[in-house]
Amino acid sequence: MERKRRIGSRCTAALAALMMTLSTPAATAQSVAALSDEAVARALAQQADVRMIEMVPMRDGVRLATNLYRPKNVQGRLPTIFWRTPYNELSYQARTSRRALEAVSRGYAFVVQNERGRYFSEGDYEILGHPQTDGYDALSWIAAQPWSNGRVGTLGCSSSAEWQLALAAQNHPAHAAMVPMSAGAGIGEVGRFHEQGNWYTGGVPRSLFFVWLYGVDNPLRAEIPADTDQPTRARIARYNDLAARKPEVDWTRQIRHLPLAGLLADLGEPPATFETLIAREPADPAWREGGLYHDNMGWGVPALWFNSWYDVSIGPNMALFNHARSAGSDAEASAHQYAVIAPNNHCRYAELGPDFVSGDRQLGDASFDVDREVYAFFDRWLKGDRRAFPDTTPAVRYFAMGANQWRSAQQWPPADAREVRLFLRSNGAANSLYGNGRLLPEAPPASEPADAYVYDPANPVQTIGGGDCCNGGLVTAGAFDQRVIEARNDVLVYTSDPLTEPMEVSGFVEAVLAVSSDARDTDFAVKLVDVAPDGTAYILGDTILRARYRDGFERPQPMAAGRIYTIRPTPITISNTFLPGHRIRIEVTSSNFPKFARNLNTGGDNETGTEMAVARNQIHHAGENASYVVLPVVPAPR
Repeated sequence: MERKRRIGSRCTAALAALMMTLSTPAATAQSVAALSDEAVARALAQQADVRMIEMVPMRDGVRLATNLYRPKNVQGRLPTIFWRTPYNELSYQARTSRRALEAVSRGYAFVVQNERGRYFSEGDYEILGHPQTDGYDALSWIAAQPWSNGRVGTLGCSSSAEWQLALAAQNHPAHAAMVPMSAGAGIGEVGRFHEQGNWYTGGVPRSLFFVWLYGVDNPLRAEIPADTDQPTRARIARYNDLAARKPEVDWTRQIRHLPLAGLLADLGEPPATFETLIAREPADPAWREGGLYHDNMGWGVPALWFNSWYDVSIGPNMALFNHARSAGSDAEASAHQYAVIAPNNHCRYAELGPDFVSGDRQLGDASFDVDREVYAFFDRWLKGDRRAFPDTTPAVRYFAMGANQWRSAQQWPPADAREVRLFLRSNGAANSLYGNGRLLPEAPPASEPADAYVYDPANPVQTIGGGDCCNGGLVTAGAFDQRVIEARNDVLVYTSDPLTEPMEVSGFVEAVLAVSSDARDTDFAVKLVDVAPDGTAYILGDTILRARYRDGFERPQPMAAGRIYTIRPTPITISNTFLPGHRIRIEVTSSNFPKFARNLNTGGDNETGTEMAVARNQIHHAGENASYVVLPVVPAPR
């Protein structure tokens, strides 16, 4: 951070001149949200100097298409907000204009850039867009501009956030702050989470990227001739967006295609990124060659994280937040990591407000002024206004569902969280909502029988709600009622007694299961549910583990028929207050489809196989083979 402090000291006089110039903008930052798209376009034309499709060179000569928006008539150098994207945001898009006007009206330059191989940018596409080279070079280009004060803040959600993570490890001298929102797909490995950019959970491929790549990965794409000048490129951008128009797909049918590795080829797609990634094991060294962030990398940038309970990867996101606070490579950056965790779906922060609803669940007033927090954070780190975002800001602000209140803590999980263990119990018949499965604090006797069920990959358990995104309509994320699922005989259901006092569970929920199977390999899926007094069963979160990876992703091993193994799926990450009269429920089964790809139970390669086998799986309870969950319980506020 010392290099960044020197840059900041040199721009103090320029900043003062800038603030005088911007004292009375035509459209204030507070008014932008209320403007129509047409009014935004007019205001942006009045207030900003706009340069469209500037071709910014990278170190290897490839040029990336970049839009630049600067406040007009500014005397002095500007701080910059940088939004980098694989999506179609450089042509004349209303959402891009709105973001640009918001930044310009607050005294910032706003730079939008397409990753290489996307739309107007040159080169070949790669997921995350070479953040450790292209991202670094783009920051250097911005900092070298005569209008720049040398301080850049990166901003974006989903793909526009994920590339920021590996860039933060580079500690570029101009990278003064970052606001990554819903950034889980940028994480390779962090702590116990080895998801490789959300491609896996517990070694089980997630279907969302299969669908996403169909829309994004276009190896046969149109390009503008390299010698086209900037004014002509800008005119082309006004009337053309170079976007591919692909046929609609019935994903509910296509997602069942076998072999899985032929899912997109069956649609006529040429071999591309999907075929490369689906062939990789979770521990393949190739995952470390791209733009993913791994926790053996440093961290050099203050960050304001926005995450969501019903997003794709809330667990890795919070694990990375913790890692960034303790990375040790830059003490000032580690000391200034802040997280906001809301109850919305992926990137839907604008929907937070009164009478918020997730799925089937009313969650009360979830209002949070996201824009105010983002620009307060940038004002602190890009303009030097310490009062805008003081050091007294809580490190973590999270929405406790059930209680439906925003709460704060100085760490995650909250420091006063204590572990409460609840055991999965039954008389050997926990099958379905109508079985005798119970969730109790008392350990079972040595004689308690196991629960058994049959998993048939031809008839998998359907995904309803939970955390997901970007999947072509296969799954709608959120707190949906699970009773349709719980009525199945191949779902084991364990439910606590009704609570007499509220219980806040905030942190990482661990499941420890003693399992066996007659298959050489199968999956075990776990779900945490809040059961209301009327029986509505709201999903809170889920996890899954492919049994072959029970001893680590580097050491896949088949199961021996009938042998009992202890497995520990990656934790479920949540904040929920179970109210009096509510019950805590755990579901266990072997599929959660189409969110997760099916295990075909043969013990072979699930990605290239077409044959299926039925698995007879068991969850054990007794003695050293007890199965249980560990809940991080936070004492009631005093």
